[in-house]
Amino acid sequence: MRFKRRPDEHPKGAPAWMVTFSDLVTLILVFFILLFSMSQIDMIKFKAIAESFRGREILDFNPSIVPLENPPGTQEDNGNEADGEESDLQNLLSEIKTFLGENGLEDVIIANRTERGVVLVLDEQVLFETGEAEIIGGRNAFLDKVGGMLKNMPNLVKVEGHTDNRPITTFRYPSNWELSTARSSSVIRYFVDHFQVESARFIAVGYGETRPIVPNDSPENWEKNRRVEIVVLDPKFAEKDMIE
Repeated sequence: MRFKRRPDEHPKGAPAWMVTFSDLVTLILVFFILLFSMSQIDMIKFKAIAESFRGREILDFNPSIVPLENPPGTQEDNGNEADGEESDLQNLLSEIKTFLGENGLEDVIIANRTERGVVLVLDEQVLFETGEAEIIGGRNAFLDKVGGMLKNMPNLVKVEGHTDNRPITTFRYPSNWELSTARSSSVIRYFVDHFQVESARFIAVGYGETRPIVPNDSPENWEKNRRVEIVVLDPKFAEKDMIE
């Protein structure tokens, strides 16, 4: 008896490879949709971000993604500026020392360079009568020399008044605090009035008897401690020195 061969049965639905292929196509489609959505810029948000950057001046500092070799405000520029300021201080010191030598004032005025800047130490007798804060004679050749140079310099200036430890009690100056502060203020007023140096560049300080340079134990030492110091500040130390 002969048996008839049954035809092969094919599975229903799409072939198995089609499932994998459709998944791949779907993933590619999703990928391109993501790319497209990311390429769309929200202009409102973009402008807001740009404005915030502009407010902080970030874009102004370095507008290029390629860093400049020597952008403005770099160490090289700051170095050149510092060199110029140091040169000004050295010129001031040199001219002042020359003036002191030519006028025989080296015994009553000392000029030196410290980390604070150029420090000019004036004995009381150069400027004031004992117990007074008005500049003798109304004009002073040394202050004229210093004022003329300060007018052409940008440096801040600190003027310090000092006294000896002997108490003073007058209607105008109840203590050495008032006297020392009045003396430093008189020097500043001199520069402002006669040379139109900006008053904002100065600070007046009165230390009274609290910072003697020698012991207050003799008339000679009392005289040394009664002094005014004019400090033409080095910009590197100006902020620190102004608050001390």
